[in-house]
Amino acid sequence: MLEMAACIAIVDDDPSVLKALARLLRTSSCDTKTYRSGQEFLDSLQYGVPACLIVDLQMPEMTGLDLQHHLKRNGIQIPTIIITAHDELATRQLCNAAGAHAYLLKPLQGPALIAAINAATGRA
Repeated sequence: MLEMAACIAIVDDDPSVLKALARLLRTSSCDTKTYRSGQEFLDSLQYGVPACLIVDLQMPEMTGLDLQHHLKRNGIQIPTIIITAHDELATRQLCNAAGAHAYLLKPLQGPALIAAINAATGRA
């Protein structure tokens, strides 16, 4: 697999969230690719691995945590930021144990997201 150097992948089943996050990251000079499901993202990996993954926790079919576990089981290491509207301690702990670099609450604050991306990718 090739690495898409500065590409940030965003996975969320809500098109408005995808659009808003892509727009926010473009203002910070980040190249983004958006996906409406975990499976759509997994299918894209044949073309390269992004520098960072932002994934919604609550999605139908494959949750963000399911996606994170799948990547880990298959030896695919992508710095991952979990986003969610529901802050539950047990879920936060599961995401952290699975290797999430950050766990952020919606509505996302732009500076916090950029800081999490920078920390996850080693740009901080």
